[in-house]
Amino acid sequence: MTDDLKLKKQELMRFLMQYKFAINEMMTKVNILKQEFTYIHEYNPIEHVSHRVKSPKSILKKVEKKGIKPSPAVIKEHIRDIAGIRITCSFESDIYIIRDMLKQQDDITLLSEKDYIQSPKPNGYRSLHLILSIPIFMSDRTENVCVEVQIRTIAMDFWASLEHKIYYKFNKQVPKHLNIELTEAAEAAHKLDQKMEKLHREMAEIKAEYDEEDPLDELNIDNERFQLPIQFLNSLLNDDDL
Repeated sequence: MTDDLKLKKQELMRFLMQYKFAINEMMTKVNILKQEFTYIHEYNPIEHVSHRVKSPKSILKKVEKKGIKPSPAVIKEHIRDIAGIRITCSFESDIYIIRDMLKQQDDITLLSEKDYIQSPKPNGYRSLHLILSIPIFMSDRTENVCVEVQIRTIAMDFWASLEHKIYYKFNKQVPKHLNIELTEAAEAAHKLDQKMEKLHREMAEIKAEYDEEDPLDELNIDNERFQLPIQFLNSLLNDDDL
């Protein structure tokens, strides 16, 4: 292998690895939030988290679609969704809580935000899309890497998953009547989210009134809340053999 070819291979490897490392950094941040909510607070807004890094084949397809030069520097500048994380929440209000928590972290920079919840796509798609930049510390440099974060409710995610399957089953040529039904289903999912959000608020109000009426019980709740589950304590004890 020539020196020039070896350098190009290393450059490509570094390019792909930085997105994997960016995912690792973001997943650590999200998992910290999940554990904090689980063990400290009474309610965890994060239901599920998934992630992916686009394959080289998918990246090249997007390069061709955009008509840009297939070099790491150009790709990094023009394609910002190579690394992606999807966070699924219980309620619509949770989406903005998670967004604000990520935005306020010192090493995260918000580059763009697209709110398809307040302004859904024509087919009914709803989700909050963030492009975040996070520093990755390599052996000889620091790279600021983009990660796309999609935050949505369970209902939004369920609809989007089915829409994606139908879309590709028909090779992107979905019959008109199915498109209409998909849009109607998206509206039904949105109404379900609104209904569950309303119930969630009402339950919170009832609990707040109950806690005010019985401060002793509130104290007991707090005492129980700060007793960490035994499996969590065991995991801490098992991590000391480093």
